[in-house]
Order: sequence, then C-alpha cells, then structure tokens
Amino acid sequence: MNVKWGFIGAGFVATKAVAPAVHRASNATLVAVASQDRKRAEALAPQKIYERYEDLLADPEIDAVYINLANHQHFKWTIAALEAGKDVLCEKPLALNFAQAQSMAAAAVKNNRVLVEAVWTYWHPRFIRIMELITSGAIGELKEINSSFCFSAQFDNNYRLVKEMGGGSLLDVGVYQAHLWSALNHGEPEFIIDSVTQNIGVTGVDLTTKIDGQLANGVKISALTSFEKPESQELLISGELATIECPGGDAFTSWNKPSLLRIGENIQEFAAVDPYGLMIENFSNFISDAPAQIPPIAQSLYVAKLLDQIRDFNK
Repeated sequence: MNVKWGFIGAGFVATKAVAPAVHRASNATLVAVASQDRKRAEALAPQKIYERYEDLLADPEIDAVYINLANHQHFKWTIAALEAGKDVLCEKPLALNFAQAQSMAAAAVKNNRVLVEAVWTYWHPRFIRIMELITSGAIGELKEINSSFCFSAQFDNNYRLVKEMGGGSLLDVGVYQAHLWSALNHGEPEFIIDSVTQNIGVTGVDLTTKIDGQLANGVKISALTSFEKPESQELLISGELATIECPGGDAFTSWNKPSLLRIGENIQEFAAVDPYGLMIENFSNFISDAPAQIPPIAQSLYVAKLLDQIRDFNK
C-alpha cells in the first residue's frame, strides 16, 4: 500500500527532513500540505496546498497526517485529525502535559486510528543496537544513564521561548532523553527525583534544566537540557559489566552521517542513515498492516507523565 500523506504545518523539520523522507519512501506519497505560508508549503513539493487545516483533514484521499506545528497546537490538531479518520504522526513533544496526552491517546482508540510521537531517534540503527545490548544482558544489569542535550541559540520570534506555546528546553530536547529512559527500561518504572535545577529565562521558560534521580528499578538518572550552554550531546549507559557510549557529540542528532558506538573497549561503526526515512517507512508500513516497528503510545504517555513530574518538582 502506498500511504497518502498530508502535512499540517510546513516548519523547519518538515521542510528539511520529513518531506524529503516521504518523497524518497517507496511506500508513501506527499499528497497535500496545509500552511498559512504558501511559499513554505510549496517548498515541500506536495501535489496540493491548502490554506486551512480543516480542508486538508476533509480530503478523503489522505490516509495519514503529520503534525508539524508549535507545541501548543499538537493537542487540538492531532485530535481533529484522528476524529477525521486519519492516522497521525505528531511531532515531539506529543503534548504539553500528561492530561493532554491521555486525551489524544483516547481519541486514537475511539476512532480506531494510530497515533505515534515522531521521536525519530527510535528508528536509528545505533539506538536499536543499544536496546539489543541492554535486552540481551551484554553489559550486565543496567545501573545508570547519564545524558545531555544542550545548545546555545539566539531564538528570534520562536515558540521555544514562549511559555504558553510549550517553550523551554525540557519539552524541546528533554523529550529525547525521557524516551530513552523508557525504551531502555522496557516499561514504566516510577521515577524518584532527587533534584531538579532550572534556569528560568525572562520569558518564563526553562533555558536549562538539570535532573538527578533514579527509577524504581534502581537505575540512576542524570540528565541535562539547555538552550544556553555550549553544544553538548552525550549518552553514557553503565551496566554492571560494561558501559555503552555515543562518542562524537551526536547522541541525539545522528542524521545522514556515519556514527559510532563504544561498547566497553570496542567501537562499532554505523553507516550514514536517514532515520526520518525509516520513521516514515515504518509508520506507513504499520498502518498498511505490513511488518513494521513503532513506539507504543504507552511510552509517550509515560514520557509526558515524567516531564510533568520534573516540571512540577520544585512547585
């Protein structure tokens, strides 16, 4: 089955990564884009362009919808797409909070549709290898996960700095780290927080968040997210027998370039890959009842709950 896609929004990620991935996929076609900016929509090279999101959702030709809007718009338009009978791939974070995420998941069940959070790192072969190593016990019992995703940026009129629009580093780059905790621990262990330290900017969003704690299964967690610290992407996973590390400063953004994985004293190399393409192909296969792998919506719900817990810790 060739899945016919419609995009709501034509932002940076849609333009640079997801639309090209659809165009390259053997099982997907970009039928339409809905955007208030026609030039940005045209840059994605769809067959049709809509100015109104509602018109795209009413198009009977479209099977699946990719939501590429500011964080605060994910809730409304994901539910609208599900109610219109479309399967949905929604940009991360899935929602602003756990309550919204629950309602979105419920709408998917009610309408018998698929809802997936577009955390594209899930499909990267290096991440899949990490999960295999943990599951097989190759490094022994999992003991600790240390990670960081930081960059220094001067945002201009960007929703990432607007509290009401779901801004802040935790919702932007903390999502990747929280998904990692869930995937590597194969479930929803309770998170026991020791400390959360944040630097809140003048617009009310967290520019930096530092988290320390442990999961109920004993795995220690240390994570750092930031819009103001020097660029840093680190991942160090410690087991009782060995460690796993992503050298090269690309732990969460390896895209179209070779990457490395250090397992104890050994280095494993991964060829350049487009994980966005793998995401589109797997999602399209899944809704076509072909063999595919997608993250369960329960994982996104767990992550939304964790982010609420972290954000509310000092209140």
